[in-house]
Amino acid sequence: MASRRSRTINLPAPYLKRIWLDPSRITDRDAYPFCLPLLRDDFELSFDRAITVIVGENGTGKSTLLEGIAVLAGFDEAGGRNGYMPVDHSNAIEKMGGQLSTALRASWLPKITNGWFFRAESFFSVARYLDEVNSEFIPGVGRGSPPDFLSHSHGEGFLRFFEERCQRQGIFIFDEPESALSPARQIEFLKLLRRMDDIGHCQVLMATHSPILMAYPNATLLRLSKYGLEPVNVKDTDHYRVMREFCDDPHGFVEAAIEE
Repeated sequence: MASRRSRTINLPAPYLKRIWLDPSRITDRDAYPFCLPLLRDDFELSFDRAITVIVGENGTGKSTLLEGIAVLAGFDEAGGRNGYMPVDHSNAIEKMGGQLSTALRASWLPKITNGWFFRAESFFSVARYLDEVNSEFIPGVGRGSPPDFLSHSHGEGFLRFFEERCQRQGIFIFDEPESALSPARQIEFLKLLRRMDDIGHCQVLMATHSPILMAYPNATLLRLSKYGLEPVNVKDTDHYRVMREFCDDPHGFVEAAIEE
């Protein structure tokens, strides 16, 4: 019999309704990630749509926030699905955002931990982990067939992964999924988001620098800065403004930019 958390839930997304910071759980305010300006004592974030997109400059805390939410949902901070540990963290010296989960509280309806946490920078580790897991010999069954995402081009591997792993019921956390995708492939990713949205049982949290992905019509678009999170229109983002100026005069824009 399927466990309660893995069986199909007859409620539409979003399932994660709200997260907030519990200051009483923070022992050192000067330590990462709790030193980020985003994480004030009154920090909270509500989700009222199936798809939430977060934009912001590098270093504002987008990835940290997603890593904290991912660990809160039961994923490993390196990526993958619940129960997967694709990377050995025992000798890691880098600081990651999973520690944020120790000070976060969450409201779910209902609690659901199916899904995937996708990090562009750890995709290769996760893909190799999937190949190894599916190659293991199972008594009475034999060896499985590895998904082999890495025999394709970088972008094709990304898209194939999204298509095969990201349409079942669950919470899906994407950290810069556009990293290996050409503009045309980003359009394909938007079509996948639409299918996930139409299915009705996929909650998506995504951080991106791509104005194309920011423009998904049914998403809540939030801008993250040192002042916190705020709703924003795609045309008011710095990313869109820069790309608009570039498209108006590519040579002039680049010349002016490199001479600054």
